[in-house]
Amino acid sequence: MASEILEYSAAFVDAWSTPGGPPADAPDGPTNRVTTELSVIDDGLAMVEAFSHCVAFRTDDGLVTFDASAVFFGEAVMASLRRWADDPVHTLVYTHGHVDHVGGSGALLADAAARGHARPNVVGHEQVQHRFDRYRATDGWNLNVNARQFGPRSFGSGSTFLPESTAPVTHPYRDRLDLTVGGVEFQLHHDLGETDDHTWAWIPSRKAVAVGDFVLWVFPNAGNPQKVQRYPAEWAHALRSMQALEPELLLPAHGLPIGGKERVATVLDDLATALEGLVRDVVAAMNDGAVLDEIVHSVKVDDDLIRRPWMRPVYDEPEFVIRNIWRLYGGWWDGDPARLKPPPAGALARELADLAGGTQRLAARAQELAEAGDHRMASQLIELAAQASEDAGVWRLRADLYRRRAHDEVSLMSRGVFNEAARSSDARADDLDAG
Repeated sequence: MASEILEYSAAFVDAWSTPGGPPADAPDGPTNRVTTELSVIDDGLAMVEAFSHCVAFRTDDGLVTFDASAVFFGEAVMASLRRWADDPVHTLVYTHGHVDHVGGSGALLADAAARGHARPNVVGHEQVQHRFDRYRATDGWNLNVNARQFGPRSFGSGSTFLPESTAPVTHPYRDRLDLTVGGVEFQLHHDLGETDDHTWAWIPSRKAVAVGDFVLWVFPNAGNPQKVQRYPAEWAHALRSMQALEPELLLPAHGLPIGGKERVATVLDDLATALEGLVRDVVAAMNDGAVLDEIVHSVKVDDDLIRRPWMRPVYDEPEFVIRNIWRLYGGWWDGDPARLKPPPAGALARELADLAGGTQRLAARAQELAEAGDHRMASQLIELAAQASEDAGVWRLRADLYRRRAHDEVSLMSRGVFNEAARSSDARADDLDAG
């Protein structure tokens, strides 16, 4: 019997990879589902859809699971897994150390203890534990980033960013690890991509790749403006390595599994092509002497490619990836000499406000531009006005303009930053009114 979830994903891939473009009735979503429900993909293979997913293989020696989801999905994920299989979890593989992949591991350990099972082996790249150390050292920063990126009630808010119950890596590896559990071989590969500690796996007996976040069913998270360096060229290389194996099943940590060699090849090729094109064009422009501003506003991803459901910039977006490519190859300076050692932002804002005839003129012009749909310029002017002003009305206008901008944005990252700007503006206005 065909897997229902594979039939569901096939409808997306088949429709959107049709020569000449998708038909009018092509399915358009949802593709990222957070249900904590388990889907059987094949005999002895299941996926629990959460944030992130947990992929489980049954072997003669117990279960091998890829990722454990986030801390507040952990118990629900284990409950769904246990309705499918009572086998001990022999090995937990971290595809990488992001908290939505490792935070639920405490529930997995608790389940093992309650059942009298041996503590699972925890396998991951050697950099995963270093990531955990960094998370603990920058706990407040990461809590603030998550609140801004996902909203004030996002996972991790109000506690430590990395849950204290997170299982440490007990079996680290460096480049590749051939792991056999209960007669099933798992070939683990390390590649740079979204992180420096990422693992993807080839399972020969299934002709399957477990890809973690190398495939997200959104545009690759290779630009995130609030996080550490991403690696777009190496990400594309990893996708090409997977494609060369001709897998017939792709098991991601977000989005839908994909069955069928041609479908898997299509998705891998699309993602790699987009990343390769961005790297190629940005580096070429850098070699020609272009500055970051010129590159950001000239380098694009093909519209037909980015419209596909597994490519859409609803989380990260190409503009941010371009900036990350620049940072990787060119450093943090954007090429504008005035911004190498600029004056304090507030001092510059006051100077420009004086030249413009006051903060109210800047604010009024910002409002005009926002109403005309020029959010980029409106944001620049309202920032100058707010930084130069102690007027609550200016700060309330700033809040309004950023709420409008957030409403019109596509990517979650942009909306998160702009909504946070609106919230902080309201708070500042309240303080000014109270004072």
